[in-house]
This record gives sequence, C-alpha cells and structure tokens, in this order.
Amino acid sequence: MRIPSLAVVLSLLALSAPGHAQPAGANPLDRRIGKLESEMKAVQRKVFPGGNPRFFEPEITAPEAEPAAPDGVPASNPLTDLSVRVGEMERQLRTMTGQAEANEFKLRQLEASLQKLQGDYDFRLNALEGNGPPSAAGTAANAPAGLQVEAPAGPPPQVITPAPAAASPSAAPAKAATAAEAWQTAYAQVVSKNWAASERLMTAYLVDWPRSTRIPQAQYWLGRSYAERGQHAQAADAYLKVYNNHPRSDRAPDALIGLSNALIGIKNPQQACRVLGELTSVYAEQLSATQKTESAALRTRARCS
Repeated sequence: MRIPSLAVVLSLLALSAPGHAQPAGANPLDRRIGKLESEMKAVQRKVFPGGNPRFFEPEITAPEAEPAAPDGVPASNPLTDLSVRVGEMERQLRTMTGQAEANEFKLRQLEASLQKLQGDYDFRLNALEGNGPPSAAGTAANAPAGLQVEAPAGPPPQVITPAPAAASPSAAPAKAATAAEAWQTAYAQVVSKNWAASERLMTAYLVDWPRSTRIPQAQYWLGRSYAERGQHAQAADAYLKVYNNHPRSDRAPDALIGLSNALIGIKNPQQACRVLGELTSVYAEQLSATQKTESAALRTRARCS
C-alpha cells in the first residue's frame, strides 16, 4: 500500500476548501493539518525508518553495516600465530613428559619385581644351604646357585666307605674303545641290579668320558648304586651333583627325589622336606605321575608340613 506524500494531501485539502482559498483565521483547518502532519510523521517513522530526510526527520534509523574486511587480509597477526604454535609445542611437551614418567614408573615396577623374584629365589636356596659334602659345592654355568644340604643334628652317621678294590690297577675296569660301548657295559649292570659293578663302571665312565651327553645319567645311576646298598651319604653327594651341575637334564627331578630319600636315610627329614619343596618349585610342571607319587610318599615319610 502506497502512502501519499504530504504535499499531495495538502493540495487535496486546499482544493476541497470553499472558494479554493483559506481564510486568515481558519484555526480548525490548521489544527487538522497539524494533526495530519504528525500522523504522517508517525507513519513514516514506522514504515520508512530510512525515508527521505527532505520531508521528515526520522527518529528510527537503520544500523550502519560494518565495512567488510578487504580480501587478502589475514585473520590473525604473526604474534597470534606464534602464540598458537608455542602453545601447541607446550602441549606436546607435556604429553611426552607424561609418557616418559609413565615408562619410568613401569620400569621401576619391573625392577622391583625382578628384585623380589631374585630375593625369593635366594631365600629359598639359602634355606637349603648348609654343611653338605665338600664336593657338592661345584655348580655349572646355568645351575641354580648350588644346592647344599645341612648335616643332621647330633653325631654324624657312620659312613660306609667302599672297598678300595677299585683303586688297584688290577681291579680297575679297562677303558672301552668308545663312549657308547662303555655306556652299554655300565648300564647292563644297572639293568641286572648288580649295584657294586654298576658303581664301579659308572665311576669309570664319569672319569673316562667327561664330555659325554650321558654324564647326568651316569651320575644319577652312581647315586642310585650307593642308595641301593645303603650308602646314603655317598648317594646324597652323587644326586646333588646331578642337580647342581645339570639342572636342565631329564634326571634332575629324579636326582632331587633320590636326594630327599638319602636325607631321610641319614635321619635328616627337615632337609628332605626342603629338597622336596625345591623339587615342586622348580619342576612342578615337568613332573610325571610317578614322580609326583614318589614325592608325596617321601613327604609322608619325612612328615613334611
């Protein structure tokens, strides 16, 4: 809807007056014109806040638009960019510092675990150490620190020394041509349970063939030969050498079982229980059903807790 201008309205009012002339004292007409003028200003203020100022002085003006930034002006200055980069570097430094502290904490935990494991291992072995046979102190490079057993309380048991017949040149067995031949000869005495001959031949095998892969077996059967003839102290010495010098051999668990049996034979059940504890601790996952049965029987004999 178009609003007629004030000039047009005034012209129409002038023409509508009688005689087309305004008398000098037409006060009602002046008031009407003034009223119309004020109403038209009000309409202009509402409808045309940006109207032509030649006719009306607007009281409602439209807000001036902010000048647009010219093309090519950067959004931030170099100082702001440098601050952002420094902040990013500080954030990365904090992240790397946190990771380094976490790694250091994990490393300390690993070192503490290793120290505890070493302490427990040393404590277990120290509990088994004592005044065993002098020859039992030797260890191999990969042996677990050398297991030793304490002498029984009270007077030492009588040691039955073997007859010195083997020391004489005439009674000493002749050296076989090969290690395999020597082993077959010695092991045949084990199968026939000729323990005296087995002791003699196994001792010779250990001396003649020290680099043989059957050394752990020869040492074990030497201990078995002593044990079968009631020589428990010598048997303990032989069994202990198997465990100390060849802990990873197949005969090492059997040697610990034989050692505990020999300790029971020399009236030292407390040390026998400690040896059985060592057996379970080191070879728990490798023990066969027969070895577990023998170990349980020895625990009962020694009255282990």
